Amino acid sequence: MIKTDIIIVGAGPVGLFTVFEAGLLKLRCHLVDSLPIVGGQLAEIYPKKPIYDIPGYPSVLAGELVDNLMKQIEPFNPEFTLGERAEKLERLENNHFQLTTNKGTVLEAPVVAIAGGLGCFEPRKPPISNIADFEDKGVEYIIRDPELYRDKRVVIAGGGDSALDWTIFLAEVASEVTLVHRRTQFRGALDSVEKVMALSESGKIKLLTESQVVGLTGNGHLDAVKIKHSKEGEKEKETDHFIPLFGLSPKLGPIGEWGLNITKNAIEVDTLDYQTNVPGIFAIGDINTYEGKLKLILCGFHEATLMCQSAFKIINPDKKLSFKYTTVTGVDGF
Repeated sequence: MIKTDIIIVGAGPVGLFTVFEAGLLKLRCHLVDSLPIVGGQLAEIYPKKPIYDIPGYPSVLAGELVDNLMKQIEPFNPEFTLGERAEKLERLENNHFQLTTNKGTVLEAPVVAIAGGLGCFEPRKPPISNIADFEDKGVEYIIRDPELYRDKRVVIAGGGDSALDWTIFLAEVASEVTLVHRRTQFRGALDSVEKVMALSESGKIKLLTESQVVGLTGNGHLDAVKIKHSKEGEKEKETDHFIPLFGLSPKLGPIGEWGLNITKNAIEVDTLDYQTNVPGIFAIGDINTYEGKLKLILCGFHEATLMCQSAFKIINPDKKLSFKYTTVTGVDGF
């Protein structure tokens, strides 16, 4: 039995930052993650992807952000159980929670913070009959190393932030980048849309709207994609890589059986402190939902900060919480 103050389910950026905020309050944390590495999606799916909305960083690679978070929490000595899925959660007689992983590891704490991002996830695949034949043979759903596309011809499909961001990034890496989107309007950040439009106008990328990839051809490796335009019909385009970026299909997995109120695969929380309907269980980051919710890393950091204040009161009901600024005392002063 491993005992701690806060069990954090999920070792992504929000889970890692929770360790820092808890550490300032002298609270110990143990993180559990089904992935064998820390960092969540940032480390597993797109470690080389630039992120533009972290305060103080005009641009930071996802993997670099994870490294910096690990350095930030190092003074607080968090413990990790990696490569194991949080399976069973039950309330004990002492009002603590007992969490058991799929490999039998047992943890106990008075507070549980669910920071599992999108939960268990898999990429959404376009309805192309033979797409499985070309997976890892020219078709990739996740960009782990952009150098794979150095001086290659790339076709990206999608209209969200990932498709826009990678189009902008690979414009300086690949020999040719084509962005295909079935609509004329994009769902991503306005600044990213403007950059893509500028790249298109300057001829650095090819932008095909009202279009979608409907077929793939090749012999052992992808050679070309078939692109259908809403008005002009179907044309074939030679390419080395096809990258459909339609997001991830989230699944809560065992967390969905923990008695929590859930709406559309997200956990309902009170915005006072991001506590769920079960006292002592909090949900922070992309895995939660509330009116006005924005799925941004910086919002998850804010949620973690407020959560830790309430966690302190649960763990130390007889102690008075005295908030201090780190700029005044420094981390070592807590």
